[in-house]
Order: sequence, then C-alpha cells, then structure tokens
Amino acid sequence: MTDADAEPDGLKEGLESSEGDPRVLVLLNAVLSTLFAAMFVWGADLVGALEFGVVTVAVVAVAVFVLTHVITRP
Repeated sequence: MTDADAEPDGLKEGLESSEGDPRVLVLLNAVLSTLFAAMFVWGADLVGALEFGVVTVAVVAVAVFVLTHVITRP
C-alpha cells in the first residue's frame, strides 16, 4: 500500500474543509441559468406561451440566476 491509500478519509476531509472560490459558483450559476432559460423559452415558444428572443431569454436567465442565488445562500 502506498501512503495515499493509507488515509482513505484524506480527500473527504480536504473537500469538506475547502471553501472554494465563490466566483466559480457565480459563473457556473450564470451559465446554467442561461442554458435553462434558453431551453425554457424555446419550449414555451413551441406551445405559443412566449416568443423566443434574446431579451426574453435574458430576462428568464436573470430571474433564474437570482432565484437560485437566493435559495442557495448559507
């Protein structure tokens, strides 16, 4: 066995103690919110509820971004 295998909890302890970079969380939230908004508006356009456009996608993306940011705050 190597030294790395001797401590199976080492990675878990390291991940739990790491706070990470909040900019990565914000960037990931923005990207995923935009993708979700584009899919949502596209689907709503298919059924005739919304018109697909850059402004509509941006408004829905901002709403999803703010909602997820508020919900996930510690």
